[in-house]
Amino acid sequence: MRLFSLILALLLLGVMGCSEKKTMVKKHQLFVGTYTDGDSKGIYRFTFDAETGELGEKTLMAELPNPSFLKISSDKKHLYAVQETADFDSLGGGVTAFKLQDSLLELQNSAGTRGAHPCHVSLSEDGFLAASNYSGGNVSIFKLKEDGSLPEEAQLIDHKALDTTKIAHAHMANFTSDGLFVADLGLDAVKRYQLQDKLFVPSKQVSINMAEGAGPRHFTFGKTGILYIINELNSTVTVLQKNGEAYNEIQTIGTLAEDFEGDSFCADIHLSEDGRFLYGSNRGENSIVVFSVDGKTGKLSTVGRTSVHGDWPRNFSLDPSGKFLLVANQRSNHITIFSRDEELGTLTFLNEIQMGSPVCLEFLD
Repeated sequence: MRLFSLILALLLLGVMGCSEKKTMVKKHQLFVGTYTDGDSKGIYRFTFDAETGELGEKTLMAELPNPSFLKISSDKKHLYAVQETADFDSLGGGVTAFKLQDSLLELQNSAGTRGAHPCHVSLSEDGFLAASNYSGGNVSIFKLKEDGSLPEEAQLIDHKALDTTKIAHAHMANFTSDGLFVADLGLDAVKRYQLQDKLFVPSKQVSINMAEGAGPRHFTFGKTGILYIINELNSTVTVLQKNGEAYNEIQTIGTLAEDFEGDSFCADIHLSEDGRFLYGSNRGENSIVVFSVDGKTGKLSTVGRTSVHGDWPRNFSLDPSGKFLLVANQRSNHITIFSRDEELGTLTFLNEIQMGSPVCLEFLD
């Protein structure tokens, strides 16, 4: 009898242990960048339950002015945040480096971006950081130190000199195997650069030009040779295909419902992990548009639109499982969570949580 009781106790402990492990796997850490002109004070962290789709355990991780965009390094050891201001120093805004350990942030250092209102930050696999300065109309490129901190000096790519009739507004930069791509909303173009002798210089295809007044804001890459650009001002997504060294347009499709009346401005764009569905946010219509992706051509077909149940959706993010989509609604001061049908791509509203002026959602896992 004692032997039976001992075996039963061991089995129960094993079941409990497995249950705890499963519970741990279901929890993810979400970092949120905000504007701090209201209730928010900086960078926050939530725990996300990938089983229920609920956010909890809100914690202020770092007090920082307007950390509107965040980026976590691929090795999960560092987090970088812009300071979207014009007064970090006499030249404009700033960017801040943090060590990331056990989901905690340890300040390393900050540096000026030499341009006003940096609104995006990105990282390369070989240690470069790019900060896009919206009002400054330029891009700052830092070669990170070995410990992940920021150096004092940076290369400045100035877009203001590229066009004397338009006002440059660098909105997003991203490093790829084809070099550095920079979306400039004011110039209606995505500018391309390549690394040469430790500096980024114009590529052979210097510029990917959009329609007049399109306002390219963010972009993402699909299967090999496909580029998707979301245009803020004319509410479209442009699909481009690589031919040799150049990307050429093959489709432009609208993001708004045909019967929508009023002003609306696109913001963010993301592709599902399997590449079958593309999502974009509309500020004004206050929706997430869903597109299906043709597996052969990369072209898009509209699946539908889902209300964000809020106002002014900025950045949004798919959770690590791909089963949920979370939206940062800046003006209504909350984050809304949707379940995602992985076969159809459609979204269903689940719940929401209050958060002052959320702008950027970045999962650690």
